Amino acid sequence: MEKKPDFDLASAHKFFSADCFNHTWDYIEKPDRSTDDDQEMLLLSMASLWHWTQRPDCTPGNLSVGYWQLSRVYALLHQPGMARQYAHLCLKSSQGEGTLPFHLGYAYEALARAEQISNNIEKMNEYLDLARNACESIKDADTRKQLLVDLETIGK
Repeated sequence: MEKKPDFDLASAHKFFSADCFNHTWDYIEKPDRSTDDDQEMLLLSMASLWHWTQRPDCTPGNLSVGYWQLSRVYALLHQPGMARQYAHLCLKSSQGEGTLPFHLGYAYEALARAEQISNNIEKMNEYLDLARNACESIKDADTRKQLLVDLETIGK
């Protein structure tokens, strides 16, 4: 028999989806991660995505961002298969209802990173071109600039 928690479950999912996402970034930006840090980064990103899937307000855009972050984590962990898998999920979600051009641009950015760590330079460059093309549809100048800056870190 399922027991109801003594706290508001919807509020918990809302809190942990964002909190785990933000803590994942602390590890992504950490220059010298240990093996334990890598594990924590992966678990936080997975937890963030899972909590998003439990929220009634979860949109394809939210899933796109969650899949994108998990792909980025796997790229940092040099696991191209998993990075590619979550990048493809990101792309699929980025083509869902209510998504924005930056979702699509970052989906291609994730795919380019996955191909970079796979040493598939030709495919990486194809995805970089698609990401740059998606940038043209991003109306917000700061968002467009950030994606372009992130794209410049690929292939270096």
